[in-house]
Amino acid sequence: MSGCEGCRQAGAQFDLAMAFQPIVDIRTGRAWAYEALVRGPNGEGAGHVLGAVTSENRYAFDQQCRVAAITGAVAAGIVHTGARLSINFLPNAVYSPVACIQLTLKTAAAVGFPTDRLIFEFTENEEMADTAHVANIIETYKRMGFATALDDFGAGHAGLSLLARLQTDVVKLDMELIRNIDASLPRRMIVEGLIQMFDRMNIGVIAEGIETFGEYETLRDMGVRYMQGYLLARPGFRTLAAHVIPDAQAERQRM
Repeated sequence: MSGCEGCRQAGAQFDLAMAFQPIVDIRTGRAWAYEALVRGPNGEGAGHVLGAVTSENRYAFDQQCRVAAITGAVAAGIVHTGARLSINFLPNAVYSPVACIQLTLKTAAAVGFPTDRLIFEFTENEEMADTAHVANIIETYKRMGFATALDDFGAGHAGLSLLARLQTDVVKLDMELIRNIDASLPRRMIVEGLIQMFDRMNIGVIAEGIETFGEYETLRDMGVRYMQGYLLARPGFRTLAAHVIPDAQAERQRM
């Protein structure tokens, strides 16, 4: 498809807003990044918006999410935190990586957000009709100074075969690998193996979906530095959610 088709879709409008969930650097105790998560205008769940996305209007949706993420994060105060901003994008909505990034660049310039602090993440749950096209997007974004991330690793269509074709700067381990990892030897062995592999490939690791202190402690002891999940912070609607670093003594008192 050509960029012109994307332009023809651009007229569709979505009523959406963003919530921001921190990705925490547990070594420094600071938010390393905030992931922008789509919501309805009054905080409705993502399904409220995603249910209206079709192949005919996904370009417009993708573009409007980028704008809302950047403007919303700046309004919430991200610039002075030094944190990055992670924006989900739809590879199948990017007709030309260079052409389709122009509105993003214009928006960032207008509100004063440094583009070298942008991360673009996509999920392997989205089936990709053209892996070479996705690889081109990733390489183009890297050349332009953006970081890239593969979300939901371990739960999608391709897994390791996709990683063999394209390498992002960061991989986010799916919550199904994380859930109850402290009580599951197979999960621990799998995640330990993945961490070693990503380290050799110079790919950063984010563990997402952390909900219990046991999960947090196990991943911390494995050497995972960046974590995301309800245990640390829930998404903040139109705000940069405050986070906590889990503490063993506080956990024992709570229990």
